[in-house]
Amino acid sequence: MKYSEFMGRLGSGELPHIFLLAGEEHYYIEKAKRAILHRLGSGKEDFDDALQKFTGEIGLETLMGNIETAPFFAEKNVLLVQDTPLFKAAKAEAGKEREKQVARLISLFEDMPPYSYVIFISGDKPDKRKKIYKALEKAGLVLEAEALRAWNIDDWLRAKLHELKKELEPEAAAYFHGAVSLMQPISLDFLDKEFDKLSLYTRERRISLSDLKQVFASLPEVSNFALLDAVSNKQAGKALALLKRQLQEGTYFTIILAMLTRHVRQLWQARVLMAQGVRGKALAKPLELNPFIAEKLGQAAERFSEEVLKMAMLELIDADYKLKMGQAGEEVLEHAIILLCRRQGI
Repeated sequence: MKYSEFMGRLGSGELPHIFLLAGEEHYYIEKAKRAILHRLGSGKEDFDDALQKFTGEIGLETLMGNIETAPFFAEKNVLLVQDTPLFKAAKAEAGKEREKQVARLISLFEDMPPYSYVIFISGDKPDKRKKIYKALEKAGLVLEAEALRAWNIDDWLRAKLHELKKELEPEAAAYFHGAVSLMQPISLDFLDKEFDKLSLYTRERRISLSDLKQVFASLPEVSNFALLDAVSNKQAGKALALLKRQLQEGTYFTIILAMLTRHVRQLWQARVLMAQGVRGKALAKPLELNPFIAEKLGQAAERFSEEVLKMAMLELIDADYKLKMGQAGEEVLEHAIILLCRRQGI
C-alpha cells in the first residue's frame, strides 16, 4: 500500500506484529519506521532494550529463534531487519531445507508470539509472487515506497502542507511544480527541510510566489526553471540574461545544454501528441510529467512550429558536439535560445 494509506492503517486499530517497508524512496521508509517504533514504544523515543538490529542476509533459523525468544528486560521483542533480500526474486531455485525453513517462517507469521514484532526493510521492490510476501501482506502491513517523480509529487505536497497547516497560492504551486520537474532525482529529505524553513519564513497561512522564491532562490533548479519558462514565453532578453547569470554562477554548459535539449524535445513531443488529439492534462501520462506541468507545456508548445523545434534540436545537437570538441563557446547556446524565442516563423 502507498504511504498515506499505510500511515492511516498504522494509526488505527490493533498494531500488527510484522511489517515490510520496501522500495526506493528512503524518505517514506524512514518516516514509516520511526512511526512504527514510536507506537511500539508507547510514545517513547528510545527503547533500546527491546530493539534488535540485523543487516543484510540473516539465517532463517536465527531469525525465527529471535522471534520466538521472550524478552528479558522489556515487554516487547522488536527485530529490525534491514537490507533484507528475503522478499526479492530468487536468482536460483531454493533447496528443500530452505523451503522447509521458509514454510516454518510463514507459519510463524500467521501465529506470531504476542511479545514479538518484526520490521523488514528493503531498498528493492519486493516480488509479490513469493509465498512469504503473500503471507506477510496477509498478516501484517506492507509499505510500497516507490521513488517519487515530478508527475506524482502532489500526494507528498498535500500531506506536507497539511502538516504545516499551510497552502500554496496558484502561482506558487505552478512555480514549485516547474522547479521540481527539473530535479533529477527528487530529494524529499531536502524538500521537506526547505518547506520547514518556508513555514518559519512566513506566518501567513497562504504561501505566496514571492515567499517561495525567497526560500528556493538558491536552488539551481529554480534558475533553470526560470530560463526554460522565459524560452517557453519567447522572452529572448530575459532568457539570455538568465543564461548569462547561470554561466557566471558556475553552472556547467553541458547541464544547461542538456536541460534545453530536453525541453525542446518535450515541446516537440507535445506538438505531435496535440496533433493526435491529446491535450491538456491528458499529456501528462505519455510525457511522464505532473498534469499541471504537462498542461502548461502543451500551452507553450502551441507557440512553436514543428519546423522551429526541429531546427532548434539540430542546433543543440551541433552545439553539443562543438562545445565538447572546444570548437565553440557559450555563443552557441545563445544562438539556440534566440532561434527559439524569435517571433517570426511561429
